[in-house]
Amino acid sequence: MTPSQDVDAVTTPDIDMEGYGNSKVDPLDELPGEVEMSLFDHLEELRQRIFYSLIAVAVGVIGCFFAIKPIVQLLEVPAQGVKFLQLAPGEYFFVSLKVAAYSGLVLSSPFILYQVIQFVLPGLTRRERRLLGPVVLGSSVLFAAGLVFAYLLLIPAALKFFISYGADVVEQLWSIDKYFEFVLLLLFSTGLAFQIPIIQLLLGNLGIVSSEKMIAGWRYVIMGAVVLGAILTPSTDPLTQSLLAGAVLGLYFGGIGLVKLTGK
Repeated sequence: MTPSQDVDAVTTPDIDMEGYGNSKVDPLDELPGEVEMSLFDHLEELRQRIFYSLIAVAVGVIGCFFAIKPIVQLLEVPAQGVKFLQLAPGEYFFVSLKVAAYSGLVLSSPFILYQVIQFVLPGLTRRERRLLGPVVLGSSVLFAAGLVFAYLLLIPAALKFFISYGADVVEQLWSIDKYFEFVLLLLFSTGLAFQIPIIQLLLGNLGIVSSEKMIAGWRYVIMGAVVLGAILTPSTDPLTQSLLAGAVLGLYFGGIGLVKLTGK
């Protein structure tokens, strides 16, 4: 037998070469329209996005400062007719600056959010982009709902408690600076607390925490909601803290239902 015949006699396993080296990638995990950019290009784009955002904030703050009187009057409504005092020269001026800054930041936040989305969008897969829309819309709606909840329920409840507590002992004359420090802090802390379902949705869809684990930790959540209510509310009355803690619990369990709807 010749050497060539020996080679032919060796049995080799059948190897299916079809598709070899062509591992299929889920289309949802692809980067649509991927464009290569250098580190310098990324930094330059980031600088431009920050610059545009700062301009938007400046325009919003200046615009709110020129319309500060109706904004201040609107925020004074929950005080139920309490008289405010200016206890130091320029106190109302600095309060106006503070209120204009917060209001301008809220008004310019959609444009800032747009700049953030445009910066991170090229690095997101199709799966992540599908999640981006509901997250952005839900976050905006929940933040606005938190502001409304604080303005209509939390702030009036806290102020009513403080007014009624010493009504027959002290006359209600408040520092305008201290009042707006109280109101602005409660408004924005409540708006941030209302972001809990969005955080849960992100954690669930990223595979970090499942809805079952969220339900299993309900005891810790109740304790955390009580602590969070005590930390975020600048007042010490139990009614305001209970309202915020109850809202946080409702948002948490609502977030669990939202995660379950996504199948996570």
